[in-house]
Amino acid sequence: MTSILLILRILNKQGEYDRIKKSEVNKIMDKGIMELETEQLILRRFSPDDWQDLYAILSDPEVVKFEPYGPFSEEASKTEAVSLSVNEAFWAVCLKESGKVTGRIYLNKNDEYNNWELGYILGTKYQKKGYATEACEKIIDYAFNIKDARRIAAYCNPLNEPSWKLLERLGFRREGHLIKDIYFKKDDAGNPIWSDTYEYAILAEEYKKSSRDK
Repeated sequence: MTSILLILRILNKQGEYDRIKKSEVNKIMDKGIMELETEQLILRRFSPDDWQDLYAILSDPEVVKFEPYGPFSEEASKTEAVSLSVNEAFWAVCLKESGKVTGRIYLNKNDEYNNWELGYILGTKYQKKGYATEACEKIIDYAFNIKDARRIAAYCNPLNEPSWKLLERLGFRREGHLIKDIYFKKDDAGNPIWSDTYEYAILAEEYKKSSRDK
């Protein structure tokens, strides 16, 4: 636990926490929280040195099958690692024991209505081990309880069954099915290959109620 978290917990016990403005708390937490910890994982900011782990993940055609880009080269992975290291919307999902980067999570505030968006990608060898669920649960808790998010949305291709099943395990509600609303790739003739999109979301009050009921 970071020292700032310990301080805030003590303040909360003393009845002082509620007097601190949310905006001030968020400023403190932004500076104080560089890592989130779960039973098996560490979620942290990216470093340019993560490029090799990123390359191992993003060079796999199966991993990027539903993404708006193709497999990464080594050079592209180096550039991506630098870009991610200065983008606070992205978190590296690392194994606690080895420090290996297994994937990344995207969490960002979208508008003035306090709507946030969640995204995730995990390397093939790290899938079906519970890591995605564990990492997403932690980042969702961070969004609602630290960043004071009102609503979190997530989007995926209906053909990406593991992705939407993950969202449903996390308590997200399917709010829409958009038909041929987007394309990332074109066919050999240059025509767009249109894809459908599932829309999912969860509200802060839904999340907090489900947390109390557990």
